Amino acid sequence: MFKYFPTNYVWNLSVDLAIEMGARIGEIEEMCAPLQDAARQPDAEGTRAFRESWARMADKLCDLAGEDEQRGRLISAGDKYSRAAIYYLTAERLQAHGAPGRAALYRRFLDVFAKGIALAGENCQRVEIPYDGGVLSALYVRAENVTGAAPLLVQVNGLDSTKEMKYRVGLPRWLAQRGVSSLVVDQPGTGEALRLHGMTAVYDSERWASKVVDWLETRADVDLRRIGMEGVSLGGYYCPRAVAFEPRFACGVVWGANHDWRDVQKKRLAKEGSFPVPHYWEHVRWVWGAKDMGDFMRIAENVHLDGVLDRIRVPFLVTHGEKDSQIPLAWAERTYEQLVNSPRRELKVFTAREGGVQHSSFDNSANAGAYIADWVAEALRGRTAL
Repeated sequence: MFKYFPTNYVWNLSVDLAIEMGARIGEIEEMCAPLQDAARQPDAEGTRAFRESWARMADKLCDLAGEDEQRGRLISAGDKYSRAAIYYLTAERLQAHGAPGRAALYRRFLDVFAKGIALAGENCQRVEIPYDGGVLSALYVRAENVTGAAPLLVQVNGLDSTKEMKYRVGLPRWLAQRGVSSLVVDQPGTGEALRLHGMTAVYDSERWASKVVDWLETRADVDLRRIGMEGVSLGGYYCPRAVAFEPRFACGVVWGANHDWRDVQKKRLAKEGSFPVPHYWEHVRWVWGAKDMGDFMRIAENVHLDGVLDRIRVPFLVTHGEKDSQIPLAWAERTYEQLVNSPRRELKVFTAREGGVQHSSFDNSANAGAYIADWVAEALRGRTAL
């Protein structure tokens, strides 16, 4: 794990995630060098300083991109807008719910991300899926060099990630090379669903996952017999739960297991384990729509996989980092042990040898992501060689 701030795990997590999404080390240095003192301040003060520094860099990149556009250098402009979006999102993610300017910063991020994708001509299309009287937004990435309907992996967020984060880390691109399409979804409790539409998380993830599959069934470019699902971090709970109750999924993958999130919350109340974001308890109450801590802890009692996983009768891959600071490895082992009816279950623990030992491999996603992409390609009959 790259530790720019020796005393602040949450900030280091954010910096590492930004690097995995494509941040440049020179820009990281320029943004972070003035923040050493702020990293030791209380959340409200520190995150305000973090936002100012990272948004300043993003603003500068947007100015430079605008100059590229004026000269007709649109690919270069798209690249700069894409990095600016990474920095806006990283700054937004650290702010408290309701912090002044957070909503505007998120909308700015969405606009700049979309502009970067369009100008660079990336294989990425924003789509909307009908759900509960509104829509869930998602990013659709087409399989490469496939004639006709292609297999597809639905990918869902954890507690505090977004579809754009997952797209930039790279799994959709790695899958496209392997002949597998991707649909990366902001499910309830995350991304646009939470920030723009007020859709809070639900423990019965099959409720929204089934609507996603319904929508996929309307597309001629998707092979309906080869739809899988992957979840990262808290998605390590959402994904197995959805696959257990939605029989149209042909396989499942968790990138960082999360078998018993209720236990994790009890441990965090007892000051055990690392938090993923500042203002943690305020954040989880927002995500789950809880009115107070008692209400939140009652909701959390439902967020576990015991008594669920024996329903899964498709191939399933459980991955976990050997040194995960947030979720103990024992929960990955529990998920694997309870997949008793999966015809092809596998537990893959990422060690120092291949990297990706931290939570959901945020410290080094390349080899871990390639392992997952290969496994999915095998399970959904894509390809692992060109």
